[in-house]
Order: sequence, then structure tokens, then C-alpha cells
Amino acid sequence: MATEATGIDPSSQSGPAGPVPRRPTRPGTIRRILPYTARHRRRLALLLTLSAVNAVAVSASPLILKLVVDDGIVPGRVGLTIALCLATVGLAAVDALAEYLQARLSGKIGEGLIYDLRTSVFDQVQRQPLAFFARTQTGSLVSRLNTDVIGAQQAVTSLLSQSVGTLLTMVFVLVSMFWLSWPIALAALLMIPCVLVPARFAGRRLQRLTRVLMQHNADLGSTLNERFNVSGALLTKLYGRPEAESAAFAERAGVIRDVAVRARALSRLLSVTGSLLTSLTIALVFGLGGVLVIHGSLRIGTLVAMVTLLMALYGPLNQLTNMQSMALTALVSFERVFEVLDLEPAIADRPGATALGIVATAKNPGNPGTAGSAGAAPEIEFDRVSFRYPSPAETSLVSLEGVAGRGAEREPTGPVLTELSFIAPAGRLTALVGPSGGGKTTITQLVPRLYEATSGAVLVGGRDVRDLTSTSLHAAVGVVTQDAHLFHDTIRANLAYACPEASEGDIIEACETAHIWDLVRSLPDGLDTVVGDQGHRLSGGERQRISLVRLLLKSPPVVVLDEATAHLDSESEAAIQEALKTALAGRTSLVIAHRLSTVRDADQILVVDRGRIRERGTHEQLLAADDLYAELHRAQFDRRPAVR
Repeated sequence: MATEATGIDPSSQSGPAGPVPRRPTRPGTIRRILPYTARHRRRLALLLTLSAVNAVAVSASPLILKLVVDDGIVPGRVGLTIALCLATVGLAAVDALAEYLQARLSGKIGEGLIYDLRTSVFDQVQRQPLAFFARTQTGSLVSRLNTDVIGAQQAVTSLLSQSVGTLLTMVFVLVSMFWLSWPIALAALLMIPCVLVPARFAGRRLQRLTRVLMQHNADLGSTLNERFNVSGALLTKLYGRPEAESAAFAERAGVIRDVAVRARALSRLLSVTGSLLTSLTIALVFGLGGVLVIHGSLRIGTLVAMVTLLMALYGPLNQLTNMQSMALTALVSFERVFEVLDLEPAIADRPGATALGIVATAKNPGNPGTAGSAGAAPEIEFDRVSFRYPSPAETSLVSLEGVAGRGAEREPTGPVLTELSFIAPAGRLTALVGPSGGGKTTITQLVPRLYEATSGAVLVGGRDVRDLTSTSLHAAVGVVTQDAHLFHDTIRANLAYACPEASEGDIIEACETAHIWDLVRSLPDGLDTVVGDQGHRLSGGERQRISLVRLLLKSPPVVVLDEATAHLDSESEAAIQEALKTALAGRTSLVIAHRLSTVRDADQILVVDRGRIRERGTHEQLLAADDLYAELHRAQFDRRPAVR
């Protein structure tokens, strides 16, 4: 849908995250860029020197040309004419070398600056809590970390190679023009505002269009990210909506097209205006200077030099207008990146946080229960824990425009857990069962502190998780979720992610324990088989077994299983249950299960309902109590065949 047809200003259109903001660049953005250049001081000094050399060469060439005409050609002095021409060639060579070295230096500085910025942003995003990623549009965030960073890099590289040299060239050229003929120089100088005023007006509009374009491109990136992964493509095909998807994509792409056309037209208008005014000024100088030459008050060589200098002046002046648009683009890009850097993680290590002191027992995946004292399993305690999911303001999304998912600000913030208390004994298996939505998964996410308890305390080994370093806590807890995620990489790389130092023998032994080695060995590339996007080249059950292998390799003292056998058939589940008995031996385990047959041998079963512990006990005790657990058990096992 073209914006011209609708009459809608693109800057006021809404994307998935809401209206695109219309505001100027935040003050202080330039000041924040400067520290990133500190480590490139020497290169910047050399770049400044080369820019000065280039400016001198540009302004000196017309002066030599004046001498060629007035002192060489007009008097008929052949030797001097040839010598001065050779000097002009030498200056041109110096100018070319200086420009080449400038380009190399500016490239190194620009790329180095963006490398520092990009790594800082990546580290900052890594520190964000799980709630941040649950509400963030991945495509919009990636756009900031990739497209915006690249846009800033390109603009900075161009600005570094042009800005200093352009300004110095203008200064030297103006000085030379006033030295040759101040009346003509003054007349030419009075024309400069005719170039700068329109450029300033158009530049503001161009800055706003640039921001709008970046936001719409980020929204489009989110759409592509959602539709082009395996799950999104499957949903589109199953519900038969390719035409609707194409129409929606075409509409969004049309908005981007229209905004981009306006931006390019405005940028071209700046260039055309500069060229037109340059031609008018040259005509003015030729007219005024020609009259002075005719009356004998100006030499012909001086007029030629003035025109040449004028062309040398308006070249940088036109570049200055282009640099204005580049600078505005860079500022917008940097500002969007700085918004990410300004995020304060809602969950971070407290000052004085200490390590848990419990490490993964590693390296015997076949018999992981043989832990030494360093890997002794800790007790887990929930002490009157209440929890509600944080609002966007608590996840820093209010300061990050354009990446919050649609409707994130309207998510329910009511209590998920209420005054919940229990103890998972060290080295024992505690099962969490109950109706869906009761808070079981939330409990397991509070243990590794993926979320922060609203009140109360979660203790691991008798210590509040808020007093522990996140690195040591995550190292001690191993998690297998129902929807096991695999990277688009080889099986070997996905497994080594949990334990980089694991040998091939360790990996094979863990695969055999998880009953997946026969499959891996049968693949053409074995462990080096690429599993595809999110691991979709494997079945759901195979992905779960791969994730179990990761757990075996990590061999942590605390294990969390969230429906870890949900995608397995009965035969595979029975085999994996036997493997899990070995894997969980001697470890503190929290296991979520809807199939009660998988947890009947648990040391303790907690029935979670509406954020509270409704029942607790062993399988036999809970059946005897004849409450919710017994109802769930009867629903699964006491069904009678339907009468035909």
C-alpha cells in the first residue's frame, strides 16, 4: 500500500511495536561516540596529517596553474611552463597517495570502532534476563545489532575519510582565493549560504525519514525471522495462507519502498541543488573576473586559478551536504545501538556475590552418580516464594523502542506463585505434577534464577540464589526442556556446547546411555551431521535425546527435567527412564511430568495447583489421600474402553 495513495505520513505509521517515534536525535550521542575512538588516537593523528597534506595539494595546484599561465604561457617561457606542469603532476601524485592512505586509515579506524561497539552490544544483550527475550521481537533486536551497526560503520568510515580533509580543503582554498582577489572571493563566499540553508532544512527531514526507514526495516526483519524458520513455515503451509502472507509482506515492503524513495529523492535534491549553485557561482566568477581582466585589473592566470579554486571549493561544499546526511544516518544508528547498551539487566549479580562452590561432576556420563565432594548435590528450598511475571518496565523494554512484542504492555501481571514453600532434599528426586498453568515450569525457572522471585527466597545449598554469581549457579544446574532447542550446527557442536572439553569417547558413551548412538552412527556424517534450523532435521524424540546427552555431558549436581520424555514413544521412554535413573542418581532433581507413570518412584511428589502446593508425599501416600493427585491418576489409568 503506497503511502502516497493513502495520504499517510510514513513517520506516523505503526509497526508491530506501535507508532514509529518522531523525535530528534538525543543530545549527547556524539559525546558517547568519542570514547570508542580513544584507542585509535595515533591513527587519527596520522589521518589528520594526511588530510592536511591532501588539502594543501588541492589548494596549491590552482596556484601553480596561475603561474603556468601568467609566467609561463603568456611570456612564452617553455622551460618554466614544463617545470611547473611537472610540479602539478607531482602534487597530483602526492594527493593520490594521501587519499589512498586516508581511505586505508579511515577503514581501519571505522571497522575497529564498530568491532568494539558490536562486541559491547552482544555482551550487553547476553546479560539480559529471560523475560527480556520472552517479550522481544528477535528480528527487531537483530536489526539493531546488525543493520544499525553496519549503517553506523559505513557512515563513520566515509565521514572519517572525508570530513577532516573536506574542512581543511575549504579553509585553504578560501585563503588562497582571498589572497588572489578578495572581491571575487567575497562574491563567491556570499553564495555559500544558498547551499547550506536548503541542506539544513532537507537534512532534518532526511534524519526523520532515516529513523522511520530503520524501524520499518526492523519490523520487516521480525516478520521474515518468524515466517522463515521451520515452525513458521510449517504453520503457514498447514493453514494454507501463503497468499495472505504474500499480501501482508507486499504491504510492508511497499511502505519501506515509499519511504526509501522519499529519502533518496531528498538526498538527490541536496546534490542537485549544490551542483546548480556551483554552476551559477562559476558563471558569476567568470563574469566578474572577465570584466576585471578586460579592464586590465586582473591577470588571465589569476582568473583561471580563481575558477579552479572555486571548483575545488564547491566540490568539498557538496561533499559537506552529503556528509550531513551521512552524519545524521550515523547518529540515528548509534542512538539505536546505544539504547541497547543503556539497558540495565533486571537480574544481575549483586555486589559481593560469591560462587556457589558446587561444580559439575563431569566426566563419566555413563556413571554420573560418582561425584566427589566438590560435586555434592545441594538441597533446594523455596521459602514463602511468591512470583508474578515482570512488566515491560521491569525488563528494560520501555527504553528500547521497536523491539517489544505486540501486546507486551498488556500481559497479565497477577501472581503465578503465592507463598510457596517446600524443600527438595539433596540427592533426591522431587516430582512436580498438577494441572497445566499451575506454576510448575515457573518453579524450575526460579532455581537457576532465570526469573527473580517477587518475594520470599529460593535457596540452593542453603544460600539465597540472589547472593550467588550467575555463572556458578548456571554451572551447577542442568536443564532439559520439553521443546529441546538445537543450534543450526553439527550434532558434535550441539553436544560440545554443554562440555567443550569432552572427548569423542565421552560423547559416544553419553549417546549410548541416551539410546541415540545407533541413530547418530547411521547418519552419513555421524556426529558431524548438521541438524538444521532448530534441529528440525531430527524428530522431536531425537532432539530430546540429544538434549539428554548434553545433560549427561555437563553432569551437574542439580538436574531439572521439564517433560523431558514428552516426545518419546513408550519403548524409547522406558529405555530413557532407565538411563535417567543412572543419570539422576546422587543428584538433586526436579522433574515435571504430566504422565504420572514416569514419577511414581520419586522420593517426593508435589502437586502444584494455582501457584500453591496442594499436596505432597509419595505416590502411595497421595493415592491414599484421594485428592487431586488421585483424580489425575484415575483420569490417566482408570479409563474404560468406549462401548461400541
